[in-house]
Amino acid sequence: MSLIQPFRALRPAPGRAAEVLAPPYDVLSSAEARERAKGKPWSFLHVSKAEIDLDPAVDPYDRAVYAKAAENLARMVAEGVLIRDPRPRYYVYRLTWRDRTQTGLAAVASVADYETNRIRKHELTTPVKEDDRVRQIEAVNAETGPVMLAYPAAPEVDALLASAASRAPDVDVTADDGVRHQLWVVADQAAIAALTRAVDALPALYIADGHHRSAAAARVAKSRGGSDSHEHFLSVLFPHHQMTILDYNRVIRDLHGQSPEQLLARLRESFAVEPADRPVRPAASGEFGMYLAGRWYRLAIRPGLVPQDDPIGRLPITLLTRYAIEPLFGIADQRKDKRIDFVGGARGLEELERRVSSGEMAVAFALYPTQMDDLMAVADAGKIMPPKSTWFEPKLADGMVNHVLD
Repeated sequence: MSLIQPFRALRPAPGRAAEVLAPPYDVLSSAEARERAKGKPWSFLHVSKAEIDLDPAVDPYDRAVYAKAAENLARMVAEGVLIRDPRPRYYVYRLTWRDRTQTGLAAVASVADYETNRIRKHELTTPVKEDDRVRQIEAVNAETGPVMLAYPAAPEVDALLASAASRAPDVDVTADDGVRHQLWVVADQAAIAALTRAVDALPALYIADGHHRSAAAARVAKSRGGSDSHEHFLSVLFPHHQMTILDYNRVIRDLHGQSPEQLLARLRESFAVEPADRPVRPAASGEFGMYLAGRWYRLAIRPGLVPQDDPIGRLPITLLTRYAIEPLFGIADQRKDKRIDFVGGARGLEELERRVSSGEMAVAFALYPTQMDDLMAVADAGKIMPPKSTWFEPKLADGMVNHVLD
């Protein structure tokens, strides 16, 4: 079985993509999705966040939500807003955000290769979120949110994608967040075969974003069995060198009984600490910004504390956790401790200042972004990244391509 296969995408009819495309289901709250979908009857949020069409008191995990998602998807098909390609195809998907472009391949990836770790993971999943995706897939009989995969250096794949994207795109939409989404349909059988061979020659693929979606797809495949479409999950593969991971920063509610001066003194045991006259955006993995008591500081971990041969131990978040968050703030489990929160880099360093200056939080830490090479090294070692280590931008749009389970 090949690592990837073409598929018959269910996707917006010509000229309808701007009405359909929506942010991924997991980046908006129910309230945000409800507001975003106002006056947009064909927004894919009516499928991916179907609770927006029910009473706000309804639990997002209620069975009525999944039933509503199925009803809304069926209506979009019946009204011709979404159509399904007659034969299996690949789709070149390009994202342009700010001054960066990444060009990937929408395909369905092998569940068997996911199970044997040729498609590699770096995050733990939570049962509640995994169950949610299983119920969604089962209700709508389709995978409606692609998994973002990364592939290692592969000039042949890059060249094939560039060739397929050399003509005018079939879809070209700029979303309200400024991200441009373009799609090229690859129907030529020789091009399809060449892409399948080139990707199949790769040693591995890496899940960048979408661990719950891939885990849910594997569970559905196991429960259904017998059908080829169930044995693959919806994915978009990007070259790892084009992908952007933003910083994923930390804010902490209190100083754990210390004064700012006491905290600074304890930090100096493991870090070089220098005051800064402007916000500090770290320029290297051993560097951190800290906003405390109305002032920014630059922290640099002492070099002898960085284990170069440990792919997890050398990560910025591991260093900050090991030498600050755990010993100085008494926070042992960042997933569960309510004293710590996470701020995606897209919100900027100003958000860190705002949350501390408002009195909501006592201190903020800015981190250097995790690098794709480090993520892949962790996955190759069969290890799990610390929680909230990566924030990928830009995000794929829900609704661009959907994988129907025949």
